[in-house]
Amino acid sequence: MSKLNAGAFEFVPGRGFVVPQPPAQQPPPPTERPEQTEAPRPPPTISLNIGGAKPTLPPPTAAPAAAPAAPTAPVPQPKKEEVKPSAASSPATPATVSKPSTPAPAPSKTFSTQKSKTDTAAIAQEVKALADQAVLDDLYGQVKEHLNIVFIGHVDAGKSTMGGNLLFLTGMVDKRTMEKYERDAKECGRESWYLSWALDSTPQERNKGKTVEVGRAYFETDARRYTILDAPGHKTFVPSMISGAAQADIAVLVISARKGEFETGFEKGGQTREHIMLVKTAGVSKVIVVINKMDDPTVLWEKARYEEIKDKLTPFIRAAGFNPKTDVTFIPISAYTGVNLKDRPTKAVCPWYDGPSFLEHLDHMPMVDRKLNAPLMMPISEKYKDMGTVIVGKVESGLLRKGDHLSLMPNRDEVEVTAIYNEMEAEVPQALCGDNVRVRLRGVEDEDISPGFVLTSPLKPIHAVRQFEAQLAILEHKSIICAGYSAVMHIHTLSEEVTLPALLHYYDKATGRKSRKPPQFAKKGQKIVALIETTALVCVERFVDYPQLGRFTLRDEGRTIAIGKITKLIESGAIAEEVTEGINNLSVAQGSVVA
Repeated sequence: MSKLNAGAFEFVPGRGFVVPQPPAQQPPPPTERPEQTEAPRPPPTISLNIGGAKPTLPPPTAAPAAAPAAPTAPVPQPKKEEVKPSAASSPATPATVSKPSTPAPAPSKTFSTQKSKTDTAAIAQEVKALADQAVLDDLYGQVKEHLNIVFIGHVDAGKSTMGGNLLFLTGMVDKRTMEKYERDAKECGRESWYLSWALDSTPQERNKGKTVEVGRAYFETDARRYTILDAPGHKTFVPSMISGAAQADIAVLVISARKGEFETGFEKGGQTREHIMLVKTAGVSKVIVVINKMDDPTVLWEKARYEEIKDKLTPFIRAAGFNPKTDVTFIPISAYTGVNLKDRPTKAVCPWYDGPSFLEHLDHMPMVDRKLNAPLMMPISEKYKDMGTVIVGKVESGLLRKGDHLSLMPNRDEVEVTAIYNEMEAEVPQALCGDNVRVRLRGVEDEDISPGFVLTSPLKPIHAVRQFEAQLAILEHKSIICAGYSAVMHIHTLSEEVTLPALLHYYDKATGRKSRKPPQFAKKGQKIVALIETTALVCVERFVDYPQLGRFTLRDEGRTIAIGKITKLIESGAIAEEVTEGINNLSVAQGSVVA
């Protein structure tokens, strides 16, 4: 029994039961470890090389008894990872496992998010080095960066003349056409206006020498493509100027250096001040101040006159919201003679100016940020009928392709893009963000479209609302503004009559905080939050999401009253739900309504 179960009681006659004692076990001797004389070897690392040059392999070494084995499946981790060593390993393993043999290892090829940003550039450089230029042009086409420029300034500052001369100098208008314009202008007694006729095309504009509508033209240099938007300078046509500025990336403020003309444009009734404020509101981030007519007999390229104009303009440009050091450039030119437009002036003409010419500066300006990956949004500035419905506008975000099925907001008309034309009236397969294009549509009549409608993606359309909250800065008003005030709102290419049903908050000038109580009124210089209501649906977005579609100007009686940005959109469905909920909560009791 005891042999079967060593722990069982053993029965012997004449002896009592005794609990069996287990045999005493000796404790195991302590394990002796060899003393460590060198630093421990680092764990093996796996190198991922994506898009870069081929990594240099370490020289093969004799495989140790227990070599680390490479993992069978790659683990998607950007950092170094440890691999447990195993006995079964082949001698070819060190080709994939890198072991630093020196204290200062070579730069790691380990994949990281930081490295991935530069790898696309490395691939592009590699492709450029391997492929022939003709192959690249055939595959991708010659796509130059595109910029939209608006010419602004007081009446007779020389905006159209400068635009016409630019077209002539860049070869977009040939010499024969210019000679014809010169002859026609001479017959009309307007000899010095012939350059502006390249942009002012209607008889009314040519006879009076005043631009009425925004003139469009196109030119290109070796580096970039440009669309000129020649805005009118007269205060009667400021709404046209706003629609032109809304489509621009860069503003060129043309100033006349002639004695008396600069002062007239810059004083309180002149358009120079208002135009600077309006382009900032329209979303233009860079301004080139071109001081024109430097060849005038009253100026004769004097540095003193140039510095005087620069010193007077800088404080006002800063007050409008531009940084004079980074956003503003001053360039002296003569638009009529073309000096400093394309080529720099000689020292005999202007010994004190060492900067770049106008076109040089444009070619080397930093490119504006484009929202290529955002949903398509294209505000419509013009429409007409030409073998179908044709719309004109600037692509504010996204990408437009021939054959796309899109929505026309706010009416939600389903349309198809049948053709896209660029500035040269050539048909193109697609238009990128920033391009000014003409688009032929199928599925809608031109009578059903108005300027201010937006061509948008049906998956994520632009918001169409009647009410929104906005921050307003009151610039100028002869009296106070109260709830119920009405004005005309200019936002992207749209002009719409609006009312202010309620003033919600005002900002304390000292602390910058919003008030809790709504103000009774607002006056010049104040910053307020107001509820704005339109008569019809308007296509707008919040300023933080799409700055170009969320900033606006309020005008009244021919003056700019306020500038603002949209902070909150109030959907019409939400108002209807509130009304329905309120009606459901009503109960009629004994002839009286009880909420």
